Amino acid sequence: MGCRDVHAATVLSFLCGIASVAGLFAGTLLPNWRKLRLITFNRNEKNLTIYTGLWVKCARYDGSSDCLMYDRTWYLSVDQLDLRVLQFALPLSIVIAMGALLLCLIGMCNTAFNSSVPNIKLAKCLVNSAGCHLVAGLLFFLAGTVSLSPSIWAIFYNSHLNRKFEPVFTFDYAVFVTIASSGGLFMTALLLFVWYCACKSLSSPFWQPLYSHAPGMHTYSQPYSSRSRLSAIEIDIPVVSHST
Repeated sequence: MGCRDVHAATVLSFLCGIASVAGLFAGTLLPNWRKLRLITFNRNEKNLTIYTGLWVKCARYDGSSDCLMYDRTWYLSVDQLDLRVLQFALPLSIVIAMGALLLCLIGMCNTAFNSSVPNIKLAKCLVNSAGCHLVAGLLFFLAGTVSLSPSIWAIFYNSHLNRKFEPVFTFDYAVFVTIASSGGLFMTALLLFVWYCACKSLSSPFWQPLYSHAPGMHTYSQPYSSRSRLSAIEIDIPVVSHST
């Protein structure tokens, strides 16, 4: 496994993370989280379906693609608890995942452009390439948990609404988009964890999450006489002997 180079696992995890974040963006903005279908028995009228999103609400007649009513201020008056929680959870998950993407990119760039010998000027950096990928994997896992939990709860909340009112509520495809994106975040974290576990056995300080000492700094010994090592608190003074 090419641990000292940019490996396919890290590139694939980065691309998978980008796709998952894009899916979360789509799921957050789509007005298709919940459908409320109103059926009329009057032949002169059409059935009405109300599409509820996290931020907007749209009402359409059957067979029409135009919104009869488009409420842009719906996010201010959301009266459904699961959607209100999703309004906070999904943006938070996106922010966490974007931070993980940034760390993953920093780790790949550090691997690609750094030399094989650690630079003493960078010895004070706490996190190296492996550390970046490890922390990024943890953040991807956290972002997936934050987005997946309320999305699954929204499915069960439909049953609660149907029992409380009438069986007219169904969840829409934005739920599936968000759940799939959350699964992509977990897959991204898994790829980074597998890559790290395969590389952590290397002895080089490049593949440890934290530097235990300043890399690139080596101790050099000089030929001292035995008299200079009598005490641990004495100053070592090299003794030079002249040959005649």
